[in-house]
Amino acid sequence: MVLQTVDVLKNEIPFEEETVTIFSPAGLVLVDIINGFCTVGSGSLAPREPNRQITQMIEESAKLAKLFCDNKWPVLAFLDSHHPGKLEHPYPAHCITGTDESNLVPALRWIEEEPNVTIKRKDCYDGFIGSIQEDGSNAFVDWVKNNKIRVLLVVGICTDICVLDFVCSTLSAKNRGFLDPLEDVVVYSRGCATFDFPVSMAINSKDLLAHPQELMHHMGLYMAKGRGAKIAREVMFHAPGKA
Repeated sequence: MVLQTVDVLKNEIPFEEETVTIFSPAGLVLVDIINGFCTVGSGSLAPREPNRQITQMIEESAKLAKLFCDNKWPVLAFLDSHHPGKLEHPYPAHCITGTDESNLVPALRWIEEEPNVTIKRKDCYDGFIGSIQEDGSNAFVDWVKNNKIRVLLVVGICTDICVLDFVCSTLSAKNRGFLDPLEDVVVYSRGCATFDFPVSMAINSKDLLAHPQELMHHMGLYMAKGRGAKIAREVMFHAPGKA
C-alpha cells in the first residue's frame, strides 16, 4: 500500500533529478550520519533492523568523503548531540552528548583524523541554526567563506527533517547574500535517507506521527528542490585543468 501511495505521489508532484557536474571549489556537508540514526539497535531513533535506504546512504556518503579527503577539499560533518534532559519534541531522548549514539558511524569514523574535515556538534534539527556561536557568529557561514565554497554538496539523514531544514536555511541565507561566494546547493538523493515508522506503530502513540520511509524521502527531496536546491541522481566532478 505504501509503495502504491508513493507511486501516486510521484505522479502528482513529479520532479526531475539531475546529473550534476561539480566544479571546485566545492564543499561536502554530512548531516547526522551517526550511530543514533543509522546503526541498528543504537538508540531510540536508530533502525531496529538493517535498512536498505540507510545502508546505501552510508555507502554513498563514505565514497564522497573519501573523494573529498583525497583531494583535500573541505568537508563539514554535523553530529546531532543533545544535553541530557533537553528533549527535542516530538522525539524521545536521543543522541545524548558523550554517548556513542552521537558519534559518526563506523564507516566514517576515519574522517575525524583528516585535516580538511570540520566536525560540528549541534543540538537542534537545523545545522545552520546549530552553528550559531555564543558571540553571534556562525561556524557554518565562516566555513563557507573561509574555504571560498561555490558549490555545496549535501548528504545525510533525515532527508525530510535535518537535511531539509539545513538546506532551506542555507538557501535563504544565500539568497540574502550572507553566504558569498556560494552559488549552488546540491542534494544527492542516493546519499540521503530517512527513517521508517509505519502507521501500525504510530497509531498507539499520541505524540508520534506515522513516517513511511519512501514517501517522506521523496517529500524531502521535493521540498528541497522547491526551495531552489539541485537534486542529483548522479554526481560528477570536474578535474582541474581539464576542459
